[in-house]
Amino acid sequence: MRSKFISFYSLLFVVGITLMMFSCGNEHSVEFDRYYSSGSLIYQTQCQNCHGANGEGLQGLIPPLTDSIYLKNNKSQLACSIKYGLKGKLTITGRQFEGAMPANDLSPMDLAKVITYITNSFGNKAGLANITQVQADLANCK
Repeated sequence: MRSKFISFYSLLFVVGITLMMFSCGNEHSVEFDRYYSSGSLIYQTQCQNCHGANGEGLQGLIPPLTDSIYLKNNKSQLACSIKYGLKGKLTITGRQFEGAMPANDLSPMDLAKVITYITNSFGNKAGLANITQVQADLANCK
């Protein structure tokens, strides 16, 4: 009887520890969640008026943010485009857009947060854009 009692509590202890490990997100997922939620607020105040609540853009005038291929292929340029603005022709989802996106005075940290939000919303899944990467991207702006 005593061995069944010890086995039951041993099993309960192991299950409890396992559940605790899986319920506590790893450091990377916690960082991603912080960036993503803060990025959502920045998007709402800085980007949503033009790009729309769902990243749909404005037919023929403002490009959508729903093209994960474009965002993935140009991820290293996103910080520069948001920080310093963007002019000229863009082809996104097979459509041409020509116009200007104004510069934005966001800090590198805020850029990292909004880029994390944009590249993981609207059907996109690109992972964390951390501050270190954004600072490196800004140093290489053309």
